[in-house]
Amino acid sequence: MKTLLKSTVIAGLSLTFVGEALATEWNVSVWGTRRAFTEHIHKLAELVEEKSGGEFTMNISYGGLSKNRENLDGISIGAFEMAQFCAGYHRDKNPTITVLELPFLGVANLEEEVAVSHAVYDHPAVQADLGRWNAKLLMTSPMPQYNIAGTGNARDKLADFDGMRVRATGGLGQAFEKVGAVPTSVTSSEAYNAMESGVVDTVAFAQHAHLSFRTIDIADWWTENLNPGTVNCPVVVNTDAYDDLSDEHRAILDESVAGAIDHYLANYGELLNKWEEVLAEKEVQKITVDEAEIAKFREVALPLHQEWIQTMTDQGIPGQELYDLVLSTLEKKRMSN
Repeated sequence: MKTLLKSTVIAGLSLTFVGEALATEWNVSVWGTRRAFTEHIHKLAELVEEKSGGEFTMNISYGGLSKNRENLDGISIGAFEMAQFCAGYHRDKNPTITVLELPFLGVANLEEEVAVSHAVYDHPAVQADLGRWNAKLLMTSPMPQYNIAGTGNARDKLADFDGMRVRATGGLGQAFEKVGAVPTSVTSSEAYNAMESGVVDTVAFAQHAHLSFRTIDIADWWTENLNPGTVNCPVVVNTDAYDDLSDEHRAILDESVAGAIDHYLANYGELLNKWEEVLAEKEVQKITVDEAEIAKFREVALPLHQEWIQTMTDQGIPGQELYDLVLSTLEKKRMSN
């Protein structure tokens, strides 16, 4: 009887442990507050939990796990399983994907941004680059072309940018510097205070960020068509955590990315449709920059493309190949529409 009882207890414990082994719980590090920029992560979590019958779940933390500039470091040591970061926050840590932050690449919409980002993410050199941080690129966080919101007199001519203090990171910051502006890379969370205190005159953001970080609340004007480029912000997973997933859970995660991106695009589209109402409500003047002025800006900024290619080549990175991949992907995307 004792032997039978002991066997029953062991069998019960074994079933419990097996059941626990099937459950997967990931921690996800993001920053700020829930917004259009993070909606695909929430949708991904929803899809993964639904398809796994509740066995694969994600805890999404806004700033509770890491600072935004340290998310890639956290991924590298396995402090959490998934994270979002922006390439321009630490260009030296992820040089290959900074090709997507070059100014005036000509990306026209979010669908094109998804296409070029994922094409670059799939390149072996890029995967090796992020592999140094034990990171696997999962999906992009597509953003429209940045535009600047500012205080004081509107700046609608290139000459007005001379001496302008602008919050702009990555390739955008370099582009503004080319025309005499003074870029600063304060984090998105710090942008409002920097603008309010006069540390910067203007902030370059996509629409959702102007809303989420409230820079539009204190802006006097906003450029609707400057469109110098955007920032690239991938969602990555810790490689070990990804490899440790069961085949079923790994397949569920991979197949859920497309649905998460579709949800993101639809949600962001709704935000863009309401943007005009936002400007009117907050009494922000909409500035249309003359195409001739934009052409001057583009001409001054375009040499940054060749500079980037040469810098990458000097580091042993196939810069020309990655740059050409962006352009060819754009062409293919437009031909398929």
